[in-house]
Amino acid sequence: MGKLYPYAVQGIGVGYNTFSNTKEMGNPVSVYVFQTSRIATISPNLSFDYEWNFGASFGWKKYDEKKNPMNMVVGSKVNAYINLGFLLNWQMTSNTSLRAGIGLSHYSNGNTRYPNSGVNTLGASIGVTRSFGSGKAHDVTSSVSVKPLFRQYISYDLIVYGATRKKGVFPDNQNPILVPGSFGILGLNFNPLYNFSRYFRAGLSLDIQYDESANIGKHIANDNVGAANVDLKFYRPSFKEQFSTGLSVRAEIVMPVFSINLGIGKNFICKGSDTNSFYQTFVLKTNITKNIFLHTGYQLYRFKDPNNLMLGIGYRFKGKLPKLAY
Repeated sequence: MGKLYPYAVQGIGVGYNTFSNTKEMGNPVSVYVFQTSRIATISPNLSFDYEWNFGASFGWKKYDEKKNPMNMVVGSKVNAYINLGFLLNWQMTSNTSLRAGIGLSHYSNGNTRYPNSGVNTLGASIGVTRSFGSGKAHDVTSSVSVKPLFRQYISYDLIVYGATRKKGVFPDNQNPILVPGSFGILGLNFNPLYNFSRYFRAGLSLDIQYDESANIGKHIANDNVGAANVDLKFYRPSFKEQFSTGLSVRAEIVMPVFSINLGIGKNFICKGSDTNSFYQTFVLKTNITKNIFLHTGYQLYRFKDPNNLMLGIGYRFKGKLPKLAY
């Protein structure tokens, strides 16, 4: 794989975060896998790179009605961590480089706990990297003696996923109320993707999802909602209100072991405000074999509302690696 992806670097990282509000938010520590590689060569010693991180962050101070009532952002001590950055990489020596750029980070629990507004940060970074040993995995000036011969083709990804989520409702424009218990999510994606190169593929996705919590806010059975010591009760919504089918545009960055898939779509078979919306997806695919991969994803509604996790497995039809030409 090094001949196909000569600039890719993968590893495990640890990060420490502070939000200048330790009392309410804590100072979480992130543990993640990362991958970085070159996007374009600017000059013999300068390249434009990307880096993504995907993992979990620990040590948040979650919302508590009595002990931490002002924190209406984070509802769990552990949250998912996603980061995507773009950097300029200046190769000072064969093993040392100076990197600087910007990155966007997102922390969320995928609505598995409430509240879950999510934390988004945009930051700048600068640092020096040093590689050890005789390898020059990220040397801008190194040449690749083997040029892969790539034939464009179409692959088809079939994914089945599931998750659980919490749900909050707004009865009669009152303050939000957390519904007791958790709700199930079950989904299926079918992605025909055109492989433009060994680094990039794109296409459409047929997205089918059943959300047990969808539109339950319109089926509250209690007359005394909001009264003390009264549990919310619901009539079960119809299947049509909890089922949705959408079509999304997908773009995927392909690297060894991992692929990042981004999508934006709209449900066209749906009923009710909870599913009649544009949605966005961020997915990490981890290859187990040439055709089978783990699917770890996250879905947003309306570009801002956290919706649900997407944890599953996928199978790639007509999946293949490009052949090398010597």
